[in-house]
Amino acid sequence: MLEKLRQEVWQMNLELPKNRLVTMTSGNVSGRDRGTNYVVIKPSGVKYEDLKSSDMVVVDLEGKVIEGELRPSFDTLTHLYVYRHRQDVNGIVHTHSNYATSFAALGEPIPVCLTAMADQFGGPIPVGAYARIGEEEIGKEIIRSIGESPAILMKNHGVFTLGPSPRTALKTAVMLEDLAKTVFLAMLRGAPLEIPEEEVKRAHKKYVEQYGQP
Repeated sequence: MLEKLRQEVWQMNLELPKNRLVTMTSGNVSGRDRGTNYVVIKPSGVKYEDLKSSDMVVVDLEGKVIEGELRPSFDTLTHLYVYRHRQDVNGIVHTHSNYATSFAALGEPIPVCLTAMADQFGGPIPVGAYARIGEEEIGKEIIRSIGESPAILMKNHGVFTLGPSPRTALKTAVMLEDLAKTVFLAMLRGAPLEIPEEEVKRAHKKYVEQYGQP
């Protein structure tokens, strides 16, 4: 079932440790199939080096397992809540990447101090309030606090990125950690200079409309 999406979700999960966004079995990637509204997600507690595409679990939007022998991710209800409330989202990535999560530990958003961040994100990375893991609370806080950003820091927890596909959400997670590292290092030396809001909006619009190939 959903073999193409299953392959993509599996491959994007394998990118998490490759890009040093997770350790051991933490983190997860999911993807939604628009035709069936089923979601493919990483199984809970399985080492990345042991994962196979056939291990990915297919669930419906209420959390019922449609296909798969393993228990789905502990964060499944978070993912499903977001999918039910954001029709534009078909891929979600969750990590505990060190530099971005250091801002989450402080309960601080990441300010726009770099042109790459203005281009990619169009504003600061918001931080959501603390929410309990394992139920829908994190999903509810993501929807409440993320605004137009493709990423959010969850206080005392980690990072969630959203996108039109699992691959896009993965790219956002990788970019976010790289930018968070630079901002973190800049803060060790002083107070980073934020880019004015109007310039951020201009740069982001130009990036969205003109970056890459048609």
